[in-house]
Amino acid sequence: MNTEELTQLLKATLTDQRLSGSEKSTFSDWFTANASTDHHRGVVRHTVFEIARESLTTISPDRVLAWVEDVMRVVAPMPTPAATGNEPTRAGTSQVYFSPGERCLQQILHRFSTCRSTADVCIFTITDDRITRSILDSHRRGITVRIITDNEKVHDAGSDVHQLMEAGIPVKLDDERGGRSDPGLSGHMHHKFAIFDGIWLINGSYNWTRGAANSNFENIVDCRDANLLASFADEFNRLWNRF
Repeated sequence: MNTEELTQLLKATLTDQRLSGSEKSTFSDWFTANASTDHHRGVVRHTVFEIARESLTTISPDRVLAWVEDVMRVVAPMPTPAATGNEPTRAGTSQVYFSPGERCLQQILHRFSTCRSTADVCIFTITDDRITRSILDSHRRGITVRIITDNEKVHDAGSDVHQLMEAGIPVKLDDERGGRSDPGLSGHMHHKFAIFDGIWLINGSYNWTRGAANSNFENIVDCRDANLLASFADEFNRLWNRF
């Protein structure tokens, strides 16, 4: 991948702080031809956010964010509903996705690839390497990631939690400070939700595992309902402070 060519192409689209139709087509063609691997797509995302950070000194944040959103629609487009009963149910800005299949997975990856500042994850187990790569990529490009997970599942074969901890991502387990050591608390940390930038919530039965994508009948709801976000944020912070 020619990163200099990528940088020049992206900076050219930023001159008017948005992607015109022709610019989007040009960038989409370049992206399809040059970003064929997860690593290449990660380089593109990193370059987008580096250019955005540099531009904040001369361009208003709102215009920079609008440009980032335009570019990310090419880099990480919303999945197209398949005609298999997995069509999203819309209620305002809410959508529901089902597995088996990769609809849940793709929406989780989309949220990580497009988040701008924070990702708070409260999840029973993480073994799907595709999600782990997306979390690590978010961390590398400066997103503040926090993870709460179950202390027993960390030791399962295939768990990626130690890899995330070694990368410097803060992780809390439910056996720490008032967690599993509390005689009144003997169950699992069984939540499966994540909050992105304080404005998007993903919640549902879906564990972040390949089995959930390939075999299980699972669901996630993706929404930005203010009341639900406030309640889930309170729960995340309560557990984060407890463990």
